[in-house]
Amino acid sequence: MQGLQGFTILLLLQGAGEMIARLLHLSLPAPVIGMILLLPCLAWKPLREPVQACSEFLLSHLSLLFVPISVGVVSQLPLLQEYGARIALVLLLSTVLGLAATAWVLRLLLRVPADAQEENGRG
Repeated sequence: MQGLQGFTILLLLQGAGEMIARLLHLSLPAPVIGMILLLPCLAWKPLREPVQACSEFLLSHLSLLFVPISVGVVSQLPLLQEYGARIALVLLLSTVLGLAATAWVLRLLLRVPADAQEENGRG
């Protein structure tokens, strides 16, 4: 019974996120707003336990949730045969560029505290 209560809580928070996103015309996706609303709810034990029961059930059956995606990919097989190599190349390049940009920003951020420490030591 707790799993059903948890699922109801998740659906209500998702609906609240949808309403907030539409009413306030936010560019933030409604599921993200729903998850933000879920965060403080998890601190309250009467809500946390049913949501935990539901999430454990959903996580144990997570692979089943990917079946519709797989069927959708198979239904687009002609497009994949025509554009598959280009799609793979774009995915590879965007991943490499994203990793490189992340590494560059990380190096930049890690260097800043060292510079600040040197300035404090000199002054």
